[in-house]
Amino acid sequence: MHTLNTTTGPQDPIDPNRNLDPDQYPHHRNPNHPQSRRPRGFAATAAAASMGQADSDANNGNIAGETSSGGGGKGKREREKEKERTKLRERHRRAITSRMLAGLRQYGNFPLPARADMNDVIAALAREAGWSVDADGTTYRQSHQSNLVFPSRSIESPLSSSTLKNCAKAALDCQQQHPSLRIDENLSPVSLDSVVIAESDHPGNGRYTGASPIPSVGCVDANQLIQDVHSTERRNDFTENCYVPVYAMLPVGVIDNFGQLVDPQGVRQELSYLKSLNVDGVAIDCWWGIVEGWNPQKYVWSGYRELFNLIRDFKLKLQVVMAFHECGGNASGNVMISLPQWVLEIGKDNPDIFFTDREGRRSFECLNWSIDKERVLHGRTGIEVYFDFMRSFRSEFDDLFVEGMIAAIEIGLGASGELKYPSFPERMGWIYPGIGEFQCYDKYSQTSLLKEAKSKGFAFWGKGPENAGQYNSQPHETGFFQERGEYDSYYGRFFLNWYSQLLIGHAENVLSLANLAFEEAKLIVKIPAIYWSYKTASHAAELTAGYYNPSNRDGYSPVFETLKKYSVTVKFVCPGRQMSSNQHEEALADPEGLSWQVVNAAWDKGLLIGGENAITCFDREGCMRLIEMAKPRNHPDNNHFSFFTYRQPSPLVQGSTCFADLDYFIKRMHGDLQR
Repeated sequence: MHTLNTTTGPQDPIDPNRNLDPDQYPHHRNPNHPQSRRPRGFAATAAAASMGQADSDANNGNIAGETSSGGGGKGKREREKEKERTKLRERHRRAITSRMLAGLRQYGNFPLPARADMNDVIAALAREAGWSVDADGTTYRQSHQSNLVFPSRSIESPLSSSTLKNCAKAALDCQQQHPSLRIDENLSPVSLDSVVIAESDHPGNGRYTGASPIPSVGCVDANQLIQDVHSTERRNDFTENCYVPVYAMLPVGVIDNFGQLVDPQGVRQELSYLKSLNVDGVAIDCWWGIVEGWNPQKYVWSGYRELFNLIRDFKLKLQVVMAFHECGGNASGNVMISLPQWVLEIGKDNPDIFFTDREGRRSFECLNWSIDKERVLHGRTGIEVYFDFMRSFRSEFDDLFVEGMIAAIEIGLGASGELKYPSFPERMGWIYPGIGEFQCYDKYSQTSLLKEAKSKGFAFWGKGPENAGQYNSQPHETGFFQERGEYDSYYGRFFLNWYSQLLIGHAENVLSLANLAFEEAKLIVKIPAIYWSYKTASHAAELTAGYYNPSNRDGYSPVFETLKKYSVTVKFVCPGRQMSSNQHEEALADPEGLSWQVVNAAWDKGLLIGGENAITCFDREGCMRLIEMAKPRNHPDNNHFSFFTYRQPSPLVQGSTCFADLDYFIKRMHGDLQR
């Protein structure tokens, strides 16, 4: 029986809610009874009421009677209510934290990582105030302080409070020498970075808000201050002078299903118009279903040779896409390009070469990744088929590689040429913002899953989820993706890790051979923008697409680790404003949040990044959003996109493009125009 210690004595000045260092405060260490946290909010009210009732019962001698079974149901309901309240408070706290971090990154030049926690924030603020913070958390003052006249916040030159005081004294001395400068006497030293005011009626005169310190121990005049302000503003704006190459994507139907160039004269007009816009080059899909469409290892390149010769005449660079996927299955216009006919014939006898959902429906968008090393394609494995195709292209167009005309090769790795599962098939009824379905119910994937489950000692885990909903379900409607759902259970974590590793393994298998086929050529991999359900805990749509990226895990860094092995350039599909903010709210979508995570995760891994527009119609506002993403403002490392591919809805010469500001967009990307 436990008794309460009611001994009175001096209060310990240390807050009991703080995490104490046991070496520094040994008298607070109790190995048998770890220190509990003080309840707050509703929990504090409930605890106080409980303590009051317990004291009353103890005084009346009725403690035993009150523990009867009659109050069990009520207590359980109260606990459930408290759990819901805690959940709401946690959501509110996360939302506040997210906005704080976004503001520090955007407006404060704080180089916080993609998955920043409060330790990262505290360390950044400490460095900002002039402290040194080591990797192990050791924090101390810097021994050397800079002598600056007027302090201003800068990542490169942090300031301590003592430095600010010295700056205040220096500023007052400077005021005596230069009466044209006035400092408000009521301001504290920490606000001096934004209050130096010049009284002269000089053009551009105003509040000094420069982001870089004045590197001088003496005083400077107002003109020098203003000059420093203007130079700083130019430096902290867009990376205006950087050059981002722009490529225009040629229409899909430029090569017909028999491998021939459809309209050479029309293509010539198109290229002439693009050249007049000063684009750097063009991008073109080389379709597996066309080139090797009828017989295995019989490649027809004649139409592409004719097209490339036209492009060479206009002295344009070329990005070529190894398109191992279907075209036309998902809203790709009137052009339909299937997988090779001989592959479809094999699929009639062995439909498991295609991805399969829980209902047994097959997706013909691309080959199943589980046959990458299965000899089911006339004696060849999946990756051998891809390698033979790439090697044939490299041999056929060797002269263009030697000339340097081919700037990069994009490797198609999944549905729509992106590194993702075909989890959102419109032909099966999917519509935005459905969460999609897992694509792992073919015999090859199930065999792999069962093998992995047995290796973990849990053979009954060797099957896909049965409560993950349908293509158009919402996360809260499913037992797997709902708040605190099965996705975060031991089985859920096992399955999602296996599912995402299959995606990563496919990328590694194909890229290792692409690296051999194309030797020193730059390789590109396209990453999708799956931004709906991003504001939920599970990120359900990303999970079904193969990215294990719930709110408590970074699912993109492992992918980028693999891409880094082969020096791949990431092409990110930049989401556009396809619908209103209310529709995004209903879809729990966050395009900006996803874009920020993906782009910065790639940059953190040292990868180059390019962009491609997800939608083909833009107004001036949409144009500016793309420019801001490609050339981010105030990035601490001056990172920017290495290229941008503009995907057009139809030939530009027909005048049907809705991107009327394409010329302006290209000039801004090239740095020829300032804001």
